[in-house]
Amino acid sequence: MKSLDIVRTALRNAFRSKLRTTLTVLAIFIGAFTLSLTNGIGTGINGFVESTVASIGVDDVMTVTKSTEQTEASEGPAEYDPNQLEAGAGGAAGAPGAAGGGGGSVAMTEDDIDQITDIDGVLRVEPTENVSVDYIQLGDGTQYQLSLSQFVPGMEVELAAGEQINLDADDPQIVLPESYIEPLGFDNAAAAIGHEITLAVTDGDGQQVTSEATVVGVAEPGLVSSSGAIPNTTLTSNLYELQQTGAPAAQGDTYASASVWFDPDAGDEATAALKDRLADDGYTATTLEDQLGSITSVIDTVVLVLNGFAIIALLAASIGIVNTLFMAVQERTREVGLMKAMGLSSAKVFSLFSIEAVVIGFLGSALGAIAAIGVGQIVGATLSSTILADLPGLTLIAFEPVTVAAVILGVMAVAFLAGTLPALRAAKQDPISSLRYE
Repeated sequence: MKSLDIVRTALRNAFRSKLRTTLTVLAIFIGAFTLSLTNGIGTGINGFVESTVASIGVDDVMTVTKSTEQTEASEGPAEYDPNQLEAGAGGAAGAPGAAGGGGGSVAMTEDDIDQITDIDGVLRVEPTENVSVDYIQLGDGTQYQLSLSQFVPGMEVELAAGEQINLDADDPQIVLPESYIEPLGFDNAAAAIGHEITLAVTDGDGQQVTSEATVVGVAEPGLVSSSGAIPNTTLTSNLYELQQTGAPAAQGDTYASASVWFDPDAGDEATAALKDRLADDGYTATTLEDQLGSITSVIDTVVLVLNGFAIIALLAASIGIVNTLFMAVQERTREVGLMKAMGLSSAKVFSLFSIEAVVIGFLGSALGAIAAIGVGQIVGATLSSTILADLPGLTLIAFEPVTVAAVILGVMAVAFLAGTLPALRAAKQDPISSLRYE
């Protein structure tokens, strides 16, 4: 019997007992469906986290501040109250991914920048000018409090409209959070693009002065995105110069924070040691991984637990395969004996039953994966337009061809292993004894 004949025979034998095979395929289907769906959830959410990473910063930069206790950011912009100016209603520029609300950080000086530069492991330091905006206003409309967020080169934000900020542009530009669009009086995010808005700061003489900026983009709310506006370098410099006008010369330049470049390839231990050295000198360092926090670990844990249930289902299905093939071996004892008496080798008998197991595994896994993709698309689209509508850009369930193929091949491997024992039993049968079997 040639190899092709063995495959054809195995395919026919797999459906000799249609009910038994169908039930076994159904058990495998459940496991493959669950495994495909949970992996799809993990892929979708992790993909969203990865896209959000760009809105936090880059992996070779840590944000260093002199920090005090942070105040909680409120939902949406608060109206500007001049009486709160003394209490810090404006807001210093904050770290990437964090709103630079009032009471957030202690101003840094040139001495701090020099001290950070001299710390072992620091490759480059770029200070962020300490700008405290009093309010933002469109025309003669309502004035709202505003915080500015630091924008590290190489960083991107998820946009509802417009384009990424151009740090090197000669004209002052700003990317507004989407939460400011309606309060400022715009119909939608796209309507804000190209409009000039007014930003106010208080100078060294205590006088309120204003500067204009063009809205070039509107940032969507993300998983860990900033709630502050993002200025380009020209706007930051303009506001800083206005703020410093009339300030005592002895006061010197002050900074909200500093972006510190380091070598991420040096390893986690080297990065932790650098953060410790900064902490010893009185600074707080936040890396990209810190800003992601426990988000990815929670996602991975949930997916792992769900995959555990899928694996349990597959183990139960493998027992079904063992039972199905043992019964098939018993039912076909005389047939196996006849084939061996006619010269069929034990290896080919083993292949016959092993291929049968693999066929059952393929049917169950392929159908399960296809069903998971279909259900995932429907559920994902429904959730994205309802309870997950506040997370634009999130595809809750995403399927990668490589992952789907890996699930199918993995289940087929499990089926093959499950069929090994009954296949070995069939291969070891004595042809004379088998022909006498009743």
